[in-house]
Amino acid sequence: KNYEEYRPLTGAIMMEKPNVRWSDVAGLEGAKEALKEAVILPIKFPHLFIGKCTPWQGILLFGPPGISKSYLAKAVDTEANNSTFFSVLSSNLISKWLGESEKLVKNFFELARQRKPSIIFIDEVDSLCGSRNENESEAARRIKTEFLVQMQGVGNSSDGILVLGATNIPWVLDSAIRRSSGFGSVGLTPHLPALPSAQMFKLHLGSTLHCLTEANIQELACKTDGYSGADISTIVQDALMQPVRKVQSATHFKKFLVCDPSCTTPGTFVDDLLTPCSPGDLGATEMTWMEVPNDKLMEPVVCMSDMLRSLATTHPTVNAEGLLKVKKFTKDFGQEG
Repeated sequence: KNYEEYRPLTGAIMMEKPNVRWSDVAGLEGAKEALKEAVILPIKFPHLFIGKCTPWQGILLFGPPGISKSYLAKAVDTEANNSTFFSVLSSNLISKWLGESEKLVKNFFELARQRKPSIIFIDEVDSLCGSRNENESEAARRIKTEFLVQMQGVGNSSDGILVLGATNIPWVLDSAIRRSSGFGSVGLTPHLPALPSAQMFKLHLGSTLHCLTEANIQELACKTDGYSGADISTIVQDALMQPVRKVQSATHFKKFLVCDPSCTTPGTFVDDLLTPCSPGDLGATEMTWMEVPNDKLMEPVVCMSDMLRSLATTHPTVNAEGLLKVKKFTKDFGQEG
């Protein structure tokens, strides 16, 4: 085909791996296992899927906002070696010109087949494949019909394509898409056991210096029951800024004895670094951060009080009503992730 027909779609191809591993996603073990079964195993061991044993044609990841649906897709991209990963929004497949949208959908799947094995990730798939109704336009109806035709074609073993969809509102999806043969559904909810929540705090803290104990981490995990991964990320990111705010608002600094970070010899200390302190502290000198030399600042480490201060101002973004809808849909159409 003429390359010009594919030009609008080439921007959906992810050229660089995002470097997100399974281990970077805390909890959601059911979802990770389903994705490994649908993506990794068929690529690595194609002989396992012969005859009637066929891999999933697609996986629908659904759950409240901020529950790591897109992050899981990034992990799939990283872990699926030698696969072409397409990340597309519904807006990439919608045109104002009559008949052009369904042509884009068809060309998109053809491009994926040319570059197989391929993984197609469609974020906010509900905006592309919502329920049909008498008030929708003929163009919208044709897009859904073409998408369903292409999805049914994905079932051919020679296609080498997996469709990975993500949505916050799966109940608005067209019923024909939900019933599509070989299209599995995995529901993700923010009510995680304490261990995965604790892992989330550790992942987001990373290598940042802090004085949090394991007991502190477990306490934070218990206090954030019902928080999504994005909510926990917000708490940690705000807490990591607390030392910066302490430096900015400090009126007094004092010298701090610390191991020399620029010296390779163990046990070498320096005592001329300055750290924020209270006016009544021994050795406190009245000054602002503007008066501290660039190479003499010793910023405070993140502590439990910083985390609790951030937690007090961050509330879960998932309401009970939305969570009940997700759980009901999971019970009716999917599996728990």
